[in-house]
Amino acid sequence: MKRIAVFAAIVVSLFFVAVINASQPQTPPPAVAKQHQAHEVLVIKSTRELHLLRNGGTFKRYAVSLGAAPSGHKTQEGDERTPEGKYIIDWRNADSIAHLSLHISYPNSDDKARAAANDTAPGGNIMIHGLPNGWGWLNKLHLAWDWTDGCIAVTNKQMREIWAHVPNGTPITIVDAI
Repeated sequence: MKRIAVFAAIVVSLFFVAVINASQPQTPPPAVAKQHQAHEVLVIKSTRELHLLRNGGTFKRYAVSLGAAPSGHKTQEGDERTPEGKYIIDWRNADSIAHLSLHISYPNSDDKARAAANDTAPGGNIMIHGLPNGWGWLNKLHLAWDWTDGCIAVTNKQMREIWAHVPNGTPITIVDAI
């Protein structure tokens, strides 16, 4: 009985920490100078890595969590897969439910055609984002499993770096392996 009470107290405490932290504003960092910005983003699903590329080489690398069903290309809404292909970072959200987010232009015309041929919706709203608001304290613990609905997740500190280095219009390539 004592263990259950201790466990319940821990769960309640974590809930209140999350609620308090979620109410903190998410002021995004300023963009870095143009010469320090990424020319491309590369995500390698098999190694759970996100690379920021400039002049053809990686200048920053991050470990990531993916969609809860990470194998294969996203084919329909709700499949919890992270898409594979060439896309663009087309807009950003400083007020997202996760700590900052950069939108990936999925679905592209090929994704829409494939979904239509299968009489399904392709899904969308795929982002690179930090941890859910209030849960930033998890930090790298989030890497223990793939937990998103198809997005690419990093720590909040890493998301701030990515936000500053990746302007809208940056190409992103997502592959299973290299």
